[in-house]
Amino acid sequence: MMPIRIYGNPEENLDIAMIAADKAAKLIRSFHRDKKDLNIEFKGKNDLVTKADLASEALIKEVIGNKFPDDIFLAEESFDGIALTDQRTWIIDPIDGTTNFAHGFPVYCISIALFENKEPKMGLILEAAKSELFTAVKGMGAYLNGRPIQVSTIVEPQHSLLATGFPYRDLDLIDDYLDLFKTFMKETQGVRRPGSAAYDLACVAAGRFEAFYEYGLAPWDVAAGILIIQEAGGIVSDWKGEEDYLFGKRITAGNTSMHNYVLEQVQKHIRPEFLS
Repeated sequence: MMPIRIYGNPEENLDIAMIAADKAAKLIRSFHRDKKDLNIEFKGKNDLVTKADLASEALIKEVIGNKFPDDIFLAEESFDGIALTDQRTWIIDPIDGTTNFAHGFPVYCISIALFENKEPKMGLILEAAKSELFTAVKGMGAYLNGRPIQVSTIVEPQHSLLATGFPYRDLDLIDDYLDLFKTFMKETQGVRRPGSAAYDLACVAAGRFEAFYEYGLAPWDVAAGILIIQEAGGIVSDWKGEEDYLFGKRITAGNTSMHNYVLEQVQKHIRPEFLS
């Protein structure tokens, strides 16, 4: 009988993710100093990919793969439609906020999550421009640059600040979305759109935003942020209030009260056929 191979304890998983993210961030910043070398291409309308995205993803996969050769990857630039299985799977966005990065706007993130048995075990989001590192390990809390974080305690919409994103692929419900946006403009202190869903989720976990909502998202946009918010005491759901937020493309997140408020408004303004 072959010996059972045991590896990947929580500390190892986070450590290797941090090493990979740090190396990728340095690589990304080197491209940023030479914008002409980005080789910007379009995967779709307003959907950019640069040479830095491809290089960052290859580097992250190499670092993790060398440590955990039996693990598999679900990554944005090499995604081939593989569904999540019970096997250890690293979900990677090499640059979340590529449009920001390509234009020199300093909000773009590296997002790395580890799922095992289809459950999130580790999440890391590194805002590369400012070197803000958000991390979480299942059952061990959430952290920003090593310090514990938690979701906001604000529960009144009139005292809240929300975050969202503006989809660039699926525009079928743009009128409903703008109507929802108008309601939040009237009932909250404002709505921000940094341009990176991973960063939005990290800021919810850190208590900077009370809640976040968006549609048209991919697994690599939200995988790490899901666990970081949950470990910071927050709630994540899809637009039906259920748990299809990883592949369901629609997400609402926040502290309990503000999550429920945003979800209620989403369901009020978005036609039922567009809630999933």
